Amino acid sequence: MAISTKGRYALRIMLDLAEHSGEVIKLKEIAGRQNISEKYMEQIISILNKAGYVRSTRGAQGGYQLVKNPAEYTVGMVLRLTEGSLAPVECLNENALKCEREDICATVEVYKRIYDAINGVIDNFTIADLLDVKNEKASNNYVI
Repeated sequence: MAISTKGRYALRIMLDLAEHSGEVIKLKEIAGRQNISEKYMEQIISILNKAGYVRSTRGAQGGYQLVKNPAEYTVGMVLRLTEGSLAPVECLNENALKCEREDICATVEVYKRIYDAINGVIDNFTIADLLDVKNEKASNNYVI
């Protein structure tokens, strides 16, 4: 399983908006700070907006902001929204057809554990946690 640029960029957008919580931020500003194509960001922000994760404000002072507190968004929410299922194999997807080998498949136990481990991390890591990590990393770069 690999996370696409759409998923990675969605997390970066959410993190950028969390850093400027309470402010309305122009897409162009986020694109500049994150070094992401503004055109590609428009596609991603549209997904986040339709899901109700961000709010758009029109006009000269318009832009985007988070709808909720950064602690209310998990990494899993954002990745599932942009990536779809994060199951490592098709048979573990929610709407998967019953596998003909299900009763005899030994390897599915490994895939279930991988999937559980992934979900355990991404569902317990919030945008606020990412912000804390970023701030911690930035403070570690202090040099006299």
